[in-house]
Amino acid sequence: MDEQQLHDNIAKLLQRLRLEVQKCQRISEDIQLLAVSKTQPAEAIRSACQCGLRQFGESYVQEALAKMAQLQDLPLCWHFIGPIQSNKARAIAEHFDWVHSVDRARVARRLSQYRPADKAPLQVCLQVNISGESSKAGVALEALPQLVREVLPLPGLQLRGLMAIPAPSTDPATQRAAFAQVRTALQQLRALAPQLDT
Repeated sequence: MDEQQLHDNIAKLLQRLRLEVQKCQRISEDIQLLAVSKTQPAEAIRSACQCGLRQFGESYVQEALAKMAQLQDLPLCWHFIGPIQSNKARAIAEHFDWVHSVDRARVARRLSQYRPADKAPLQVCLQVNISGESSKAGVALEALPQLVREVLPLPGLQLRGLMAIPAPSTDPATQRAAFAQVRTALQQLRALAPQLDT
């Protein structure tokens, strides 16, 4: 994809997003577009940044670190969206702004341990296995309250919310129902953690 096509696609996407925000009567500042940039070259991220995108999601630590080094002159916010391997926890804690895939207290403790004290807290989303698929990572809905209790007091982490990937389906109603479960879980968890907003 050439640069002009990328710019055109982003402009169309942002326009669609604005229309949906209006339709849902939401505040546009409450909505963040996270561009999944894994496997994309640093030049494509730089070009997307010129179109106004600032939030980028990566799944591969080494690939992401190389891009971060090339793009450190830009005001970007980096999200780790992949599975967290124990040997990558330090690099994730040291270099990312957000992590969307915490599904075990042990992983959260490692991220907390390695988060530099001079950096802002690492923003954390707990990954929920909403469909109960054994092939997918994530904590079960019924185990969420206990995981929240374990993550909340950890220094260097700021628990923000939940992340879920429902089972593939061509039925929009099925997809909406899965996300409604996540929303309900988030609302219930606010009794333990009122700051949850994501």
